[in-house]
Amino acid sequence: MGGGGNSLASTSCGDDKKRRVCYYYDAGIASADYGEHHVMVPKRVTMAHNLVSAYGLLGHMRRLRTAPATESDLAAFHDAGYLALLRSGAGDADRGVDAAGERGGGGFDDNPAFDGLWDYCLRYAGGSLAAARALAGDSSDIAINWSGGMHHACAGKASGFCYVNDIVLAIRALLGRFRRVLYVDVDVHHGDGVEAAFAGSSRVMTVSFHQHGDNFFPESGELKIVGKGQDERCAVVNVPLKKGFGDEEYHQLFEPIMGRVMEVFDPEAVVMQCGADSLDGDRLGSLKLTLNGHAQCVSFLRSFNRPLLLLGGGGYTINHVASCWCNETAVAIGKDIPNDIPKHGFDQFYQNHGYRLHYTLSQGDKNKKNAKYVDVHKPSIDKLKQQVLENLSKLKLEPVASVQFEERGRSIDVDALYESREDEESPSERLYRKCYLENKCRKQRRLR
Repeated sequence: MGGGGNSLASTSCGDDKKRRVCYYYDAGIASADYGEHHVMVPKRVTMAHNLVSAYGLLGHMRRLRTAPATESDLAAFHDAGYLALLRSGAGDADRGVDAAGERGGGGFDDNPAFDGLWDYCLRYAGGSLAAARALAGDSSDIAINWSGGMHHACAGKASGFCYVNDIVLAIRALLGRFRRVLYVDVDVHHGDGVEAAFAGSSRVMTVSFHQHGDNFFPESGELKIVGKGQDERCAVVNVPLKKGFGDEEYHQLFEPIMGRVMEVFDPEAVVMQCGADSLDGDRLGSLKLTLNGHAQCVSFLRSFNRPLLLLGGGGYTINHVASCWCNETAVAIGKDIPNDIPKHGFDQFYQNHGYRLHYTLSQGDKNKKNAKYVDVHKPSIDKLKQQVLENLSKLKLEPVASVQFEERGRSIDVDALYESREDEESPSERLYRKCYLENKCRKQRRLR
């Protein structure tokens, strides 16, 4: 990140190998409205998409067809009574759909009912299911749905701005094809809903790096023993972090832990929740990751060359969110993009950052951004890392002899998942890619 305190050198992928990347975007997501003062703003997904388009990245991915989920799809995880509440509660602005009295600390109803709520749930869940099916059908190596990643939703209730747990639905779809699926969560909040959904499974490991302590929502995610309780097949890894952690502290934990997870669990597919609220400057979170530091997590998991599903999640400073997910789309593709933001419909949102993708915040809380902060916390970081690695050594995995195909009755029509090639890139997107990005790359090659 330009001028950032703990930024990493590059967001480009470490192995330089191209991947077949598919991408899901549903313009209808932007019409969802949690309310005037709510911090969750679905328009951020449209902002990210427009930035991806302006950088000419759409031409490097296959576009998935817009395909909302069905109620039957949601019923694979969610209770029928809860789905009925979601369906009938849409439009009742005076009644939220979360448990009575639950709050995420924002001073507002976390999960309000609003016009179009049911449609919104079907749309973002449909995106994650389409992306998962593209991976299961072996037609893509990486699949992206930035409107997904709603990791707090439970089988019978909404929680933490999340109504339907699209992640659980996507993992279930992947389990119809892959023996073991790894879930990795870098949102600032603990991925409690996904962890609870697969708590008894030996085929799914959940790993969550999140801010913890001081009653921070959802007040769970303490360091857990892998193979908790009497079921040593249960694979849960929680890495609770102190507020103020930046790139350097974060990656002292992330790479060693995730490297060991990949070795021990050996997943056939990976699902990553890329919540952007772990970035510096988020309205709710207090971690200090830069765009590069956040993207390095994606790059690291990409380097293992397993089918990879990238989902959105939290993120409440919306221009930061859009920058983050655009940057990580480029990482998934394996492309470097310039820091100067191209002109597009939302470029005014980046004025305070000098129309740059990578932003630098003020020098407040200097003690949390300099080497002294790292030195002070190094003993606790080392201890936490050692505890997690020791816990991983206790994991007892039963061999998975054969996959019980959950979607055996309906084979995946891969061609039906994608838009036609002619529809995947608009003339303006193609012009920008041909005239600007490719010309820029040629100039860079001549200078080398």
